[in-house]
Parts: sequence; structure tokens; C-alpha cells
Amino acid sequence: MTNMVPDDRHDAAADETIRACLDLTAPQSFFLYAGAGSGKTRSLVGAIAELLERQGRRLSLTSQKIAVITYTNAATDEIRQRLAFDPRVEVSTIHAFAWSLIRGYDQDIREWVRAELGERIGALEDQIRKGRAGTDTARRRERDLERRRARLAGLGVIERFIYSPTGDNRTRDALNHAEVIAMTSAFLTERAGLRRQVVCRYPVLLVDESQDTAARLMDGLLTLQRHHPREISLGLFGDTMQRIYMDGKPDLADAIPEDWQRPRKAMNHRCPARIVRLVNAVRADDDGQVQVARSDAATGHVRVFLVPPNGADASSTEDAIRVRMAEVTGDRNWQADGRAVKTLALEHLMSARRLGFASLFEPLNRINASRTSLLNGTDPSLRFFTGDVLPLVRALRDGDRFAVAACVRRHSPLLAHERLVTAGDQQRDILSEAKAACDGLGALVSGATSPSLRAVLHHVAATNLLTIPDALQPFADAEAAEPDEWGEALDASLAEVEAYDDYIRGLSRFDTHQGVKGLEFPRVMVVLSDDEARGFLFSYDKFFGVTAKTAADLKKEAEGSETGIDRTRRLFYVVCSRARKSLAIVYYTTDCEAARRMLIERAWFEAEEIETWPPKS
Repeated sequence: MTNMVPDDRHDAAADETIRACLDLTAPQSFFLYAGAGSGKTRSLVGAIAELLERQGRRLSLTSQKIAVITYTNAATDEIRQRLAFDPRVEVSTIHAFAWSLIRGYDQDIREWVRAELGERIGALEDQIRKGRAGTDTARRRERDLERRRARLAGLGVIERFIYSPTGDNRTRDALNHAEVIAMTSAFLTERAGLRRQVVCRYPVLLVDESQDTAARLMDGLLTLQRHHPREISLGLFGDTMQRIYMDGKPDLADAIPEDWQRPRKAMNHRCPARIVRLVNAVRADDDGQVQVARSDAATGHVRVFLVPPNGADASSTEDAIRVRMAEVTGDRNWQADGRAVKTLALEHLMSARRLGFASLFEPLNRINASRTSLLNGTDPSLRFFTGDVLPLVRALRDGDRFAVAACVRRHSPLLAHERLVTAGDQQRDILSEAKAACDGLGALVSGATSPSLRAVLHHVAATNLLTIPDALQPFADAEAAEPDEWGEALDASLAEVEAYDDYIRGLSRFDTHQGVKGLEFPRVMVVLSDDEARGFLFSYDKFFGVTAKTAADLKKEAEGSETGIDRTRRLFYVVCSRARKSLAIVYYTTDCEAARRMLIERAWFEAEEIETWPPKS
């Protein structure tokens, strides 16, 4: 026992390697493997603090900074706080960092946007020419073509491009999120001058959640390091098994140069021993990385509930399973309050059905180009409803005149500064116009049933109460009848937008696998259902071996391409590894016996950990 390494020193070698790499006189790049609960953020903050202590004066004298790129605003705030807001460390999200590199290069931006628009316009014209006229797809392409042509025609009058990493970027001179990432990636890859500026400004560049950093931008950063290997320490923190966004770099580990350091953190400080054993088994068929539990970790509880999809009410079934988990674990919080249990679904459509916003989510989820922004809540058209309409509606419902006035001043073209200045003595009439528009919206949302988004949009358009995004303009006319995905989604109610907004912000008892990455919860329920999710990206029956792989699956495996089974494994790993005490897996399957047999055969679960639900009397 005297030779045992203390838990908190178990991964000391990895931390020492990182600190050695962060040397301004001899910088070295590295890729840190940090599995679930391994203390990745602690390692990142500790290495920076130690560097500041050793060489912080040099940073101050040269006006250089340590750059830290994170994935979310919450992670940015956490790291800043842990470093006591040290001005020598610049912590930002990936979008904010990208914009900081290209902001102000307006002529270069103009030429890039012009080339991109020209290429996309040509592709759309070709698709329209070859496609069938009169279809939903054709109409959507024609609207897209019209918008892009209008934007191309207006590029010449834009003096300065703008962008907000947290905003909707709706104005004509604004760039969108995807453009900023793509442009920064291209400039880093193609322009030696920008690469030189970056290494002069940031001798240390650390990327958190590197597995989910957009592939194009990651390629640009790797190009930067390849051209300046002795001038910058590029540090990538992450775990390829926790890649959950489709635009992350799938082969990141293989793309790391041979001369980089590859430290590894093996201890899981979060999960009890039983759950550590489970997540090790889940990834055994992938990269084989193994974690160890803390020596003082509790045993923990895992249960799988096999439920035939017989049409029974899913919410009632899951409530009953929570009662059973309280019996299994001796933890009354499993049944005391639904919000004491974090329920996670691998497919968002399943959550949408449970929380009542499926008719909004389902059609929009079919639009491949905007699926990521739909899932993380940044889609500009949805942000119009969640960020502009909802706050105003809530203020009207509460009778909060000050909040109503703040919303209108912030978002309404009726009270635009230029309009008020021009109005002169007629400003009272403008204020009356704005009040009437708000009163009309208040009357619309005060009925017994929630109005449709189409009705809200028509009122806003008729009164000019709020600025409508370009993508929604074709639907603003009360006579318009567009049958495509957005036309279908606008028939959803405003109440569905409220439920969607709560879900995306993590305020509902269901949560997204994106939203909980990096977080932990005492009690976790994971809900799996191929039938209910209707997803083509994931397959639980194939993942567990209940149904056989298709010829397409086998072909992708032979080619080394990603399959639905690979995606399902990663997301299952992420959600199971959130549990700090106990884990319930509710698996809706048409073949409970085959599922039980395969789960035991794979040695993921013991026989007594698998229950068929409802239990036989």
C-alpha cells in the first residue's frame, strides 16, 4: 500500500509533460488525451498558471498573450475565473477567436465572400437547370439563389464587415458563423502573413474540446504549427470518443505529427467504479483507451431496462422506472422530483416529442445545411423567435412595461434612432404606433391556445414591430403559402418555441448531449429508441448487436469511413459518463430477449443489472 500513487497524483506525468511543452524559449506542441472526468480543465488551468509564474514577465514585456480557445461561453467564463481574469491570457470561444484574427481585413473578406457567392450561385443555377420545376426543393433553391444574388450585388457598398459571435448577424454587412470559420481556415492555410501575425501575438495557443473544433479550422491551425514549429506551442485538449458534432475532424488523432508530445490522463475522478467499467467496455471496440476509478470511488449502480415499444405512455413508463431506481439504489431522489434526475436522449427528435415541440423540430431537422445551428440554438430564424419574440411576449404576459419598452428599443425598427430623429415633433405618433403593435401582439398571445408562428410572423410583418430575418421574409406575407420545411415549421405554436428554447438552454428535465458535455449529474437516465427517434445517423439495435449490420455498414467499415454505429458509440459514451452516482438506461426495443442476450454476451452488464419492463407479475 505504501507504493500506491495518490489519486490526485495519478496523472502527474501528463501534467508535467504539458508544462514542459509550455516553454516560451523552446515551445513544443502536444495532444492531450483526456477521457471523461479526467480533470482536463484543471490540467489546462494549472499549466497556464505555472507558465505565468515562470515566464509571465516575458509575456508582459513583449505584449504577447496565451490564447485559449473553448467551445462554449460557459467554459470561457469558468477558465477566466480560475485564472483570476489575468490579462495575459486571452480566453474566447472558437468563433470569437476566429473573428479576432480576420476582423478589419475588409477588402480580403469582400473578395472571399464574392468568390464563395459566385461558386454557390453557379451551383444553384446548375441544380435548378437539372432539377424538376415546381417541387419544394426547386422553390427553396430559387429563393436561395435570389438571396445570394442580392447579397452579391450589394457587396460593393459595404465599407466594413461586422460579426458577433453571440449575435444573429442579420444585417447586410454582417457575416454569419459558418463564413467566419471557413474564411479564417482559408486565410490560415493560404496566407503566410496571417500565420506570422498569429505566432507573434500568441506563442502559446491551447484548444479545448479539440475533437469538436470545426475540421477546416483545425486544418488551418495544424498548418500554422507546421510552418512555425519552433515559435508556437499548439496544445490540443480533448478525447476523440467525445466528438459529438458532425463538423469536427474525425481523424484528428491520426493527423497529429509524430514529433508532438502525446500525454494521457487515465484517471476518472467523476464516475463510480461500476460506471467507469461500463464506459471502458463501450470504447473497447473503438480505441481501447482504459480509465481507472479513484481509489475512494463508490461502487455505483447501473441498470438497463428493456421496454417493448407497445404504445404505452413513455413518460409514465419512465416515471415508474425512476421509482424502481430509487429501490435499487436506496436514493429517494430518483423518485422525489423528476428534475433531480437528468434525462438524456441521443436523438433530439425523441426529446422534442417528449417535451412537445416535435412539429417545430421535425421539419427543420430535415434541412442538412442548418442542422448544427438548430441543435445548438444559433439558427438565425429560430433566434428571431427565441431571442426577439419570446422576451417581448413574456414581458407582455407579465404586464412589465419596463421590460416591454426595453425589448422594443432593442429590437424594433419602429424605434430606430434614425427614425426618431427624423420624426422630430411627431415622435409621440411613433411611440403610439409601437404601443399599438405591442398591444396587438399581446392580444394574439393571450388566448386560450398558443398562436402559430405563422400568425405571429404575419402580425410582426404587418406592424413592422421587429426586424424579420431574410430567410423568413418569403413567409411574412399573409397570402404566401410555402410548403417547404420552414413553411411546415411555421404551423407550430409559439408554445413549442418556448419548449425548444428551454431544451436548448438546458432548463428542461431532458437535455442535449451537446449541452451536457463537460457536465456531471448524480443521477442520469439515458433513453434509447430507434423507433421513436426515426434517426438515420444512429442505430441502437445495431450498436448493441440486436440487428445485423447492413451491406452499407460493412462497406463503410472496410473503407475506414464513419458509420452510424461509430456515432452511436460516441454519444452513448458521452451520456453514460455524465453519471456521478447511478445510471439508468431505458432501451425501447422490439426484441428484449435478443437485447438481453447480446448485452450479457458483450460483458457490458451482469444479468441482474438487466430488467425487462414492465416486470412480469
